Amino acid sequence: MPEVIINGPEGRLEGRYHHGTAKNAPIALILHPHPQHGGTMNNKVAYTLFQTFKARGFSVLRFNFRGVGRSQGSFDNGQGELSDAASALDWMQNYNPNATGCWIAGFSFGAWIAMQLLMRRPEIDGFISVAPPANMYDFTFLAPCPSSGLIIHGDRDDIVSPDSVTKLSAKLNSQKGITIEHKVVPGADHFFGQQLETVAALSDDYLTRAGL
Repeated sequence: MPEVIINGPEGRLEGRYHHGTAKNAPIALILHPHPQHGGTMNNKVAYTLFQTFKARGFSVLRFNFRGVGRSQGSFDNGQGELSDAASALDWMQNYNPNATGCWIAGFSFGAWIAMQLLMRRPEIDGFISVAPPANMYDFTFLAPCPSSGLIIHGDRDDIVSPDSVTKLSAKLNSQKGITIEHKVVPGADHFFGQQLETVAALSDDYLTRAGL
């Protein structure tokens, strides 16, 4: 999986990219957890999501937010990271102008950024959100949520409370025209250390039922 360098708002962004073999393959962008808590594009959950989309034939990109790894810039409390994600999506679209679909996935902090990008980019068809930090960040911008998607959470998460994710899912599901699937993984903590295969299986099943 080749290393790529993307021109971001604050300089280069370091990424890893897999190009789908099928003509006009759909694209997917993967966003990693909090940069100030060790989050990188090589995080195990982010990597699992990357591999899941790759196995389904997507052209898929994961990258380091500003200030992480070889990406230039410094942490910007979400605003700059959202701009980074938009630049990464632009890069993917320029490289895949005839892609048949566009998906986004994120873990923890990355899920929060992903949902914000979802609101700004109507071409995004769906999302996978793992442990969205509903007890730490404001998700009221999802009014209305523009697309259906999958939320995955562990019932033993001691960082993002399960109740907050359940409330977020229920609120989104009350909106007309979309369906949010909320899957709770028994025994999983915030990092899904022993349940990465379950995250992959739930994601793969959801994409199958989405016709991808």
